[in-house]
Amino acid sequence: MNTSFRNSIAAMLPDLIEWRQDFHRHPELMYDLPRTAGLVAERLRSFGFDEVIEGIGKTGILGILHGSSGPAASKDKRVLFRADMDALPIEEASGAAYSSAAPGRMHACGHDGHTAILLGAARYLAETRAFHGTLIFCFQPAEEGQAGAQAMIDDGMLERFPVKGAYALHNWPGMPVGEFGVMRGPAMASADGVFITVQGEGGHAAQPHTTRDPIVAAGHIISAVQTIVSRVVDPFEQAVVSITAINGGDAFNVIPDKVQMKCGFRCFSEKVAATIEEELWRICEKTGEALGVKVTVSRPPLTPYPPTINHTTETEIALDAMRAVAGADKVRDDLKPVMGSEDFAFILRQVPGAYVLLGNGNSAALHNPGYNFADDAIGYGVAYWSELAARVLPK
Repeated sequence: MNTSFRNSIAAMLPDLIEWRQDFHRHPELMYDLPRTAGLVAERLRSFGFDEVIEGIGKTGILGILHGSSGPAASKDKRVLFRADMDALPIEEASGAAYSSAAPGRMHACGHDGHTAILLGAARYLAETRAFHGTLIFCFQPAEEGQAGAQAMIDDGMLERFPVKGAYALHNWPGMPVGEFGVMRGPAMASADGVFITVQGEGGHAAQPHTTRDPIVAAGHIISAVQTIVSRVVDPFEQAVVSITAINGGDAFNVIPDKVQMKCGFRCFSEKVAATIEEELWRICEKTGEALGVKVTVSRPPLTPYPPTINHTTETEIALDAMRAVAGADKVRDDLKPVMGSEDFAFILRQVPGAYVLLGNGNSAALHNPGYNFADDAIGYGVAYWSELAARVLPK
């Protein structure tokens, strides 16, 4: 980075840190983001954005910014930059002076930092217009489990503004501040799950022969599910299948009528996900037949997340931008994929792009009550987005 670039970003850091801590103090959940989204839209307008669109995917914000060459007529001159805005239903225990003022809510994943960083890049790029084409700044709701990215897509975001590439950034605890990283290819796993209900015939525990015990059937299902990864999924694929909840019965001397379970599964291939689900249904159906109980499988009212897969060309562009900001020795390009999920995956299914990581230092883990975003990382994030803009939309 040249000196002028560094100085411009350094000059705005006090504002960005104040904004980030304000977002942290006032967390909002899922699609219910009136304050957060309102402040984002207000600031984009104050920066002189060419267009600011509110209410995409319920509470998403799009900021349209044309570069030095003016409006771009072709989708080949449009690129999308995305930040997520929502918090989590967690009681904060970070001890920060600006801790959440909303009981039971906190920014435990750093979306307050992501939003402040992208606003900083928006401010800098609105001043310089140091790119040639159009940038679509996407501030997204409901990343944490309710598929806000898909909601924005369903609301016409990519039809109205077709883009040639899409990029997102996420902080990463354990990686030093000032460093970056990226996974080549698969980055984050899919996230899916089902409800399993075992309906039997209850009765006295002293007379099990008069019942059809759903707890015994549930035990067989739990054991059989463990064979999906070890005996059905290709050993060269990565997958996790877990029974995460089991509820049934409440007395020592009563065999219950019903047991309910939750099963979650994650992998890096939509084909593998389909195989896992098909095997789950088969195990449940056949176990029920064998033990004389009725087993039903149903989906929760949530959209399953596909795997997040980085695209080769866009990953290399992102790496060049990261190296320009931090130096080659501070950029990891060999990170292993992780089993967490990310709904930027919905965008990457339709548009080539890259999802990169920004060091958050030795902080508590993501989704931990003690987590806090590292304000020292903000400048590096702003510099990355600004450098990336010039590289994805050059002369």
